[in-house]
Amino acid sequence: MRRDGRAYVAAAGALVLVGVACTPGDDDNGDGEGGEIVWAIGGAEAQPGGVHQSVAELWNDENPDNPVRIEQLPEEADQQREQQALELQAEGSNFDVLGVDVIWTGEYSENEWVESLEDVRGEIEEASIPGAFESATWGGELWAAPYNTNAGFLYYRTDLVDQPPDTWEALCDQAVEVSQSEDIGGFLGQGARYEGFVVNWLEYYWSAGGELYNEDQTEVLFDTEIAAQATEFMADAMENGCYAPGFNTAREEEGRNEFQQGNVAFLRNWPYVYSQVAGDDGSPANGNFDIAPLPTFTGQGTVSALGGFNNAVSAFSDNTEAAKDFVVWAATNEEAQTMLATEGSVPPTLESVYEELSDDPVMQVLGEILPDARPRPPAPEWNQISVEMQQSLFPAVNGDADVQSAVESVRSYLEGTVQ
Repeated sequence: MRRDGRAYVAAAGALVLVGVACTPGDDDNGDGEGGEIVWAIGGAEAQPGGVHQSVAELWNDENPDNPVRIEQLPEEADQQREQQALELQAEGSNFDVLGVDVIWTGEYSENEWVESLEDVRGEIEEASIPGAFESATWGGELWAAPYNTNAGFLYYRTDLVDQPPDTWEALCDQAVEVSQSEDIGGFLGQGARYEGFVVNWLEYYWSAGGELYNEDQTEVLFDTEIAAQATEFMADAMENGCYAPGFNTAREEEGRNEFQQGNVAFLRNWPYVYSQVAGDDGSPANGNFDIAPLPTFTGQGTVSALGGFNNAVSAFSDNTEAAKDFVVWAATNEEAQTMLATEGSVPPTLESVYEELSDDPVMQVLGEILPDARPRPPAPEWNQISVEMQQSLFPAVNGDADVQSAVESVRSYLEGTVQ
């Protein structure tokens, strides 16, 4: 049965990549304790009309002497990191608060790009859901304030599918059947060559029982047999019609647009898509879709990559005290955290919001997914690891490289990270 979508405020469409127009924050006092706070964060929700803008406006109403201005970064996390890194490597003070992907914590800490938040640890840890809090730590120290978490959903058309599949094989069977009978695409995810591809691949790999490292990342546990199974599944899905046309060039927004326009039956994407589709009266999917946990190879449980963004204070900010006040507020203010859920279907990190919104369909599915969601290692080398996985696995999925050679190459690279 379809869950009825509640009213949401839809965020603006995809960002066009532009250079950062850096404008130094205005420090009224000249002592780093007042003036404008520049918040460098990206994605659709950072655009005008997006929920991050609503959060900034709420802060500004309460703190007119230290207003927040969002510096919009690109849509894709890879490009957001690149623009932040250019500024931080130059020790620039144009950014005060950094919207930091959960996998950048170790890198930013090791590079001494962000301020420690140990002095406010107790206040933040008490309020935050455990997984989100852990994603903001590195080396036992807190380097960012949890802001929003994330987990992958399976979106499906309820007018075309009786119930969501619980195995990847069943999903592909249904996707092929629907695409042939309805003349639309089957299943779409994030298949372009970027970080999203690695996330999607890991969800197959993890759901087959694979691991990357042991708990403290001192030993590589990468299983080439399981990795080959995940890669071959994706390669077969490219060939047999399970994946919709354009899978290998699709990112989050391309997938969202295709599902919202009624062009695919299944979609793997983040929770923010729910409000976009539920708020679009012209969408063929509006009123005809539902959400479910991602399948597994065994049909038991679910495994999703843990995503999300935390807010860190730049080590080069001229307004560090006000910036720290803002990141703590954004992590612990119930009204701000509730906005994330109700205006943008962006999963909050404040534990009390989940209790308050227990009847919300997005919160219900998140309740099923988050306990078993898996983080990518927040290691300083993760960006390089991800690039290596893209270079090895993407060609194999697309039939341009040998699968076994590809997974062995990944195994060899991972072993080099612990030597």
